[in-house]
Amino acid sequence: MLSESRYLSLKHWLATVLSPKDGCSSIQLSSMTGDAGFRQYYRFHHDGVSFIAVDAPPSLSNNDAFVALQQSLASQNICVPQIIACDLTQGFFCLSDFGDYLLADLVKSEKESALVKSFYMKAINMLPSIAKARILPTNDYKLPIYDRAFIQLELSIFTDWLLSKHLNIKLTANDQRQLESCFSLLVDSALDQPQVTMHRDYHSRNIMILEDKQLGVIDFQDAVTGPITYDIVSLLRDCYVRYSDEMVTSLFTSFCRLMETQYSLTSVSDEQWNKWFDFMGLQRHLKASGIFCRLYYRDNKEGYLKDVPLTLSYIENISSRYPALRFIHQLITEKVQPAMNKLHEQPSCHDDKPIKK
Repeated sequence: MLSESRYLSLKHWLATVLSPKDGCSSIQLSSMTGDAGFRQYYRFHHDGVSFIAVDAPPSLSNNDAFVALQQSLASQNICVPQIIACDLTQGFFCLSDFGDYLLADLVKSEKESALVKSFYMKAINMLPSIAKARILPTNDYKLPIYDRAFIQLELSIFTDWLLSKHLNIKLTANDQRQLESCFSLLVDSALDQPQVTMHRDYHSRNIMILEDKQLGVIDFQDAVTGPITYDIVSLLRDCYVRYSDEMVTSLFTSFCRLMETQYSLTSVSDEQWNKWFDFMGLQRHLKASGIFCRLYYRDNKEGYLKDVPLTLSYIENISSRYPALRFIHQLITEKVQPAMNKLHEQPSCHDDKPIKK
C-alpha cells in the first residue's frame, strides 16, 4: 500500500486534474491486485465513470517508456489504456478502465475451447501491429535493443537466483563452461531472428477481454526491439498455464504464416521457425524461473514461487529435443529437480525467507 503522504498526494493530484471544485474527499480509491513490478493500482469513480489510478514511483518504474509505448501502440490501432492524465515527476497516472476480465480468466473456465482458441487467434493477429510499432518522432524515448549483453544479463538471473539463492546449487568450473556454451546458443538464435518491436510480457495475464469482445493490451512499458518469436512464445508457452502441444502447434503455425506474409519470410523453413521458437522459449523460461525466485527473496512477493515448476518443466522438455543443449537437460533433471523436491519436503522450505514489511 501507499504511504499515507503519498496516498494523500495521489488523491490530491487526481482531484486537481479531474475534480478541482470538489477536492480530493470526493475521490475514493479501491486497491487492486498489483503486478510483478513496483507499481500499485487503484480503481475509483468520477462522474459515473470508472478510472484506474496508478502509483508508479519514478525511481522504480519505467514511466517515460509507458507513455511512449502507449502512444506508439495506439498509433498502430492496438487497444491500450488511454492516459487521461499523468505526472511523470511524481509518478502518478490516471488511466481509462479496461475492467477485470483477463484472457487468463477465460482460460481457467473454458480451458482449450473453441472460444479460447478464437481469442488466441485475435491475440496473434495483433502481433504484426505490435511488431511494427515505433516510438513516435514527438517522443524522446528510445526503444532499448535486446542485444547480446541484455540477453546474457537475463540468463544470469537463472544462475544467481534459482540455482544459487533458492537451491544453493554450486556449479563447478566445468559446469559453468558447459552452461555458458548452451547460453551462447540461445543468444545466437535470438540474434539471428528478424528483429521487431516486442511487448516482452505478452501473455494471458496482460491481455484483457473488453466489453465489445475485443482485446486490450496492458503492461507494455518494458518493450524492446528483439526477436520475432519472443512474444509468441510468451503467449503460447505461458509461464502461468500450460496448453496442449496440439493447440500450441496449431496456433504457432498460424503465427508463422502470418509473419511470413508481413515480413517476406517465405524462405524460412518450418524447422527453423520451430528451433527459433524452442530456443526463445528456453531463454525466457530460464530467466522467468530466476525472476520468480528474485521476486520472493528481494521483493517480498511470495505468490510467484508456485510458478517455478512450470517453467522448469518447459526447460526439461524442450532441452531434451536438442543434443547441443544436453547439459541444460541434465542440470535440470539431475540437480535442479531433485533439489526442488528436497526443498519442498522440508517442514519450512524457505529458511532465508524475506522479512515482512
